[in-house]
Amino acid sequence: MSGSITISERAAKRISQIIAKEQSNKVLRISVSGGGCSGFQYGFDLEQSHKDDDLVFEKDGIKVIVDTVSIMYMDGSEVDFVDDLIGASFQIRNPNATASCGCGTSFSL
Repeated sequence: MSGSITISERAAKRISQIIAKEQSNKVLRISVSGGGCSGFQYGFDLEQSHKDDDLVFEKDGIKVIVDTVSIMYMDGSEVDFVDDLIGASFQIRNPNATASCGCGTSFSL
């Protein structure tokens, strides 16, 4: 299984800040599951390590892992971090999504 995502400079910096606050070396897992107001939703979790079949993406020394099922929905996406008037959050710019909710955490295909 192959696929790719890119990580923006802002996202890499924010992930680095979050991981620096942890007691141990962790990586950010991004996953896709059913649910959310648009049909699918993104999940963001810190984990100690990755599984053998996870895809690992690196940017500026940080690692983001995605499982093989989720990458089918996220292939070609960009992970970004946005800090604006309505709040700060990770956002996925997914070229496969046909619609997404206003908060940017769920999408449909």
